[in-house]
Amino acid sequence: MNITIRKMHYEDTKQVQSIAKTTWNATYEGIIPLEVQNNFLKSNYCDESMKQRIERSIVYVAEVEGKVVGFANYSTVRDGGKVELAAIYLYPEFQGKGIGTALIQQAVKELKGIKEIYINVEKDNKIGMNFYEAKGFEIVKESDVEFDGHILKQVRMVKKV
Repeated sequence: MNITIRKMHYEDTKQVQSIAKTTWNATYEGIIPLEVQNNFLKSNYCDESMKQRIERSIVYVAEVEGKVVGFANYSTVRDGGKVELAAIYLYPEFQGKGIGTALIQQAVKELKGIKEIYINVEKDNKIGMNFYEAKGFEIVKESDVEFDGHILKQVRMVKKV
């Protein structure tokens, strides 16, 4: 399988929105009520939010045979080389094929001064937790977070690079 990782363009917006929706619905079924998911997706992945992501942060997309199948959204590098991985999503049928790993490796390669990558993950998101642990992320703290009237068990993790 030929995987290309590149920076996101405005033209990729619809594909990234589709990946976010499909993956959120598959990942959080039974964890986050559908209405709460849809509210989140509507506000965080609308066209205007996507435009701001592209302008204010670093978004990589993964292409397989010309089709965008996943993306990762990083903050810019902050004091002490800290970077926040805000989102990394792949269509379910493309998970487990090294694409998520490639999206992390691209950031490590390209982002100047990067020393630590931080993420927040929902504790019941077993696929996500297993992925991050396999990539060398370690838990730094756990907390309950109020999310649109729904309590999530959030785990904060870090990977040293």
